[in-house]
Amino acid sequence: MSNYRYHGAVGGVGGYYGIEVRDIHHQRLSHPYDFTFVSSCVKYMIFVLNFVFWLFGGLLLGIGVYAFLDKWIEANGWVKLENIYDVVLNISLVMIIAGIIIFIVSLTGCLGALRENTSLLKLYSRCLLIFFLMEMTIAIICFVFPQHMNEFVEYQFTDKIIHSYRDDPDLQNFIDFAQQQFQCCGLSNAGYQDWSKNEYFNCSSPSVEKCGVPYSCCINATDISSGLVNIMCGYAVQKESVAAASKLIWTSGCIEIVRVWAERNLYTMAGIALGVALIQLLVIYLAKTLESQIELQKSRWAN
Repeated sequence: MSNYRYHGAVGGVGGYYGIEVRDIHHQRLSHPYDFTFVSSCVKYMIFVLNFVFWLFGGLLLGIGVYAFLDKWIEANGWVKLENIYDVVLNISLVMIIAGIIIFIVSLTGCLGALRENTSLLKLYSRCLLIFFLMEMTIAIICFVFPQHMNEFVEYQFTDKIIHSYRDDPDLQNFIDFAQQQFQCCGLSNAGYQDWSKNEYFNCSSPSVEKCGVPYSCCINATDISSGLVNIMCGYAVQKESVAAASKLIWTSGCIEIVRVWAERNLYTMAGIALGVALIQLLVIYLAKTLESQIELQKSRWAN
């Protein structure tokens, strides 16, 4: 339908066309399909944010699958997955699970926003709310009951992590990285003596590493001149007293060291946690806003 009405009056040389412009705003209000309550800004903001996380989830999933298959081939088709602890301590498997969750949830947000599908948007916002509540619960427990959290981690994971050190290359690399970065050795308050629980470092072991600790516990594992790592620097150190061992290796357990580090950086960590929480709440708000806009638009079409 034209938005203009023409009047006759075509003159000679000085002729003109008379044009009367209709009230376009009034016309849009009278035709519900000509106007939408759905904000393009909100719609595409949700889409872009989730598209980024969708790519990140796919990347995480790909790396996890690659690492798991590499481990599977190296172990001749056998990976120990007997209980929940084997899953939690299997870094490649954790990456696969996290990648799948991020990939699916962000894809739900992308499609829900792009297709203006309220069912997908409801599922997406509920998933984000569940994640938010879980994160807040863990954060509150860690900040309010740090000592209880330390005891739980120490009791539940120390023996299992120490025992699995040589069984899982990914876990071994992670432990070595943590011990070097936090300048610690072992996990519990027993410190470097935790490694006596490992079959390779136990003093009764026939291994050449008996009564030793991993090289990542050593204060000076890397030769400055050559840049080579001395993997034997922690050998037989369990036979030494704490005073003598402290000259060669870090003797404190990592759990306590990490707790002290967290207390020193409490405000920074709290600020980061608050920022992440606010971003999640913003995305949830945007998803609910878009959902309500779509519902309002549908109700106008129904009328």
